[in-house]
Amino acid sequence: MPDDATTIDALKQLVDAFVSERDWHRFHTPKNLSMALSIEAAELMEHFQWLEPAEAQAVADDAERRAAVGEELADVVCYALALANALGIDVAEAMRDKMQKNVRKYPADQYRGRWGHGDRREGQ
Repeated sequence: MPDDATTIDALKQLVDAFVSERDWHRFHTPKNLSMALSIEAAELMEHFQWLEPAEAQAVADDAERRAAVGEELADVVCYALALANALGIDVAEAMRDKMQKNVRKYPADQYRGRWGHGDRREGQ
């Protein structure tokens, strides 16, 4: 099912069923999951390392490369959901809370078209 027909809870259950079927819950500690998440994020970054912005964007137009990136992204999301499961985090609630903090931290009228975090582009 596509994104618009799949809930976060359904994905969390999918990950939990996979882990349960393999009796891996004992290995899925927050430390291990956060480390695995970081490793998978690094594998995702490898697909874009040293690419110019236009080259990185072109990945979307190459079905094979897009599928490979999608596989790494799925690994990242799986570990993130497994961590949410292990810690009892409601992902939707955490996302809403974080986005509210981001709205306050980066008001649209002040950051529209800017990077934020000191906007390194200014003065260059």
